[in-house]
Amino acid sequence: MPIRILLADDHAAIRSGIKNILTPSLDQVEYDEVSSVAEILNRINAAEYDLVILDINLPGRSGFDALQQIRDEGVAVPVLVFSFYGEAQIALRALKSGAAGYLSKSASDKELLKAVQQLLNGKKYVSPEVSDLLLDQLENTLNKKPHELLSNREYQALVLLCSGKRLTEIAEILSVSVSTVSTYRARILDKMNLKSNADLIFYAMENKLI
Repeated sequence: MPIRILLADDHAAIRSGIKNILTPSLDQVEYDEVSSVAEILNRINAAEYDLVILDINLPGRSGFDALQQIRDEGVAVPVLVFSFYGEAQIALRALKSGAAGYLSKSASDKELLKAVQQLLNGKKYVSPEVSDLLLDQLENTLNKKPHELLSNREYQALVLLCSGKRLTEIAEILSVSVSTVSTYRARILDKMNLKSNADLIFYAMENKLI
């Protein structure tokens, strides 16, 4: 039987690039392609897949919503989160939300293939960077940092704000209104007990979030 992979990314070029990397090394592989959370859930409910490769930043509902829904519905499919965020920014949240592996889009072709092969073999994929983060977290389970109190959506907004994105740019990336981004910002500042974007950037740099 062919390997069936669902590619969930709203950029056709990324989906095409993944196929070009994987196809020469995988026997009898078939791909389905989607660009939204609604399409992911429709496809998963209609067909069985061996692997889902998922971007976090999807139009409307985020990839975190897809992970939550897949877990809640008990769909037994490994999910590799493949995102432009670096490991320190979002990998642990993805794994906690049910992903079987996390890889940044800055990773090499060889590393992507390795991650996919491990997940297809029923294993999880954790890069050395993520492994270090997991060990650090185990050592500090009783001392949660302020950014760990944020929701997944708020955390996404935090990283984008601290990366220098304007409110309009963040709204476009997250597929929400500018006023919603302003609300996220206000919640972030309140939860983290900070007062300004400068405080956020300093915090993010100090904690290696950017």
